[in-house]
Amino acid sequence: MEKTIFDQEPDVEVLFEFNGIRKNPSADGYRPHHLITDNYLTTGVHHYYDVQTVAPDGTAKGTITFLSPEAYPHCLWIGKKINIQEGARVVGCATILQIFNSVLLNKYDTVEKTV
Repeated sequence: MEKTIFDQEPDVEVLFEFNGIRKNPSADGYRPHHLITDNYLTTGVHHYYDVQTVAPDGTAKGTITFLSPEAYPHCLWIGKKINIQEGARVVGCATILQIFNSVLLNKYDTVEKTV
């Protein structure tokens, strides 16, 4: 039996920051688009740590499991911000905190973490 996106391990850990555009909170399992590169949108499943929903203007830490990450390899690094979108509408961003899927890791384009 083939695994679905819901059965896969998460690809990244992120800080979600929503901008208030959505009318309703986003629930754990939310599946928006993510602008993973300058010209590539992909779907991903959000899972939030310690909360079931995030307010339309709220923040939370959690994970994203992307659809077919092998189609856009080596495009992420720690500190990169990616748009969270519903179609063309940007509803927030996700800052990459940790990369679990080595296929996505771009080891040559990193941002130093500051304390």
